[in-house]
Amino acid sequence: MPLRCALDATLWDEPITGIGLYARQLYRGLVAQSVAVERWGAERSPEHPRRGLSRTLWSLGPLRARLEQAKPSLYHAVANFNLPLTRAAGVPYVLTVHDLVPLLLPDTVSTAFRWQFRAWLSRSLVVADQVICVSEVARRSLHEHFEVPEEKVTVIHHGVDHAVEHSSTVDRTTTQWLDAQGSQPWVLYAGALDARKNVQLVLTALERLFERGRRVTLVMAGQRWFGAGPIEHEVARLRGRGLDIRTLGHLADPVFYAVMRRASVFVFPSRYEGFGLPPLEAMRLGVPTIVSTEGSLPEVCGTGALHVGPDDAEALAHHLEHLLSSPSARAELGARGLAHALPFTWAKAVTATRAVYERATG
Repeated sequence: MPLRCALDATLWDEPITGIGLYARQLYRGLVAQSVAVERWGAERSPEHPRRGLSRTLWSLGPLRARLEQAKPSLYHAVANFNLPLTRAAGVPYVLTVHDLVPLLLPDTVSTAFRWQFRAWLSRSLVVADQVICVSEVARRSLHEHFEVPEEKVTVIHHGVDHAVEHSSTVDRTTTQWLDAQGSQPWVLYAGALDARKNVQLVLTALERLFERGRRVTLVMAGQRWFGAGPIEHEVARLRGRGLDIRTLGHLADPVFYAVMRRASVFVFPSRYEGFGLPPLEAMRLGVPTIVSTEGSLPEVCGTGALHVGPDDAEALAHHLEHLLSSPSARAELGARGLAHALPFTWAKAVTATRAVYERATG
């Protein structure tokens, strides 16, 4: 019987974050491999929309009954914990767990979300037939906090080839705007402005370089998130001292990847990532990349990036000064990162995901 996958699309109409990108790339890759895929729970798309319900009410309310009625081959929830609380008769469940940030770094999320995350994920792991983790680090974190049979969990890394595709479709207006930014080397941080991302380390390193007479332009691309206030206040303080910090907010994909391609150095000193897609995207575009030693970043970025401790501002300042002063060092690290990132493809991730579907449907 041909596979008919019901894919969780509850983030489909939202600004695209890592999980939303994952859902879109899965959908696209499955369709390319001739799998019948239906998008369930988007706010506006035509296939099984949630029609005004919140994502939570949709998943906990009508979703299970609709699955029993429509009888797809399986339902794949992609957002960490959002399965129905009970099984749908005849419809296996697959769950993707990206990270356990609310449990590992509780101060970086609200108390209400932390409790919701633990309770709902605990139940989702019970009703799921198969679980996908996006890294070995995420898998280990899952087993440390929950009792999940080993044979139920599969690690599948993300692809990163989308970055090349999107960065090649930039329009003339964006190109002109990028040209107007000047040709001097500049540093890019991309990600949400929350405490977990450790943006403060970048700001501290740049302030140290500023005090030594080294002026460095920092470009920040990403939306506000829980706990963004202190970072925004620090940016305002440093601007007042004369540092060149440019905050771009959320960018459409073609613009974002065009900005990333132009960066001289990409920095991502997060205190924890379940995968850490932005630095791998930068590496795939040949941009010299510096990441922290925490979470999955050593696993995902390997020797293709430089690594600094999450509290070592001096090491970050040293690496930035060296790379910004040396085109040859930037070229060498960029080439190393590109070579490391090339094997991370969505076709490979989708093929591995189909194997999980086959196990789920038995």
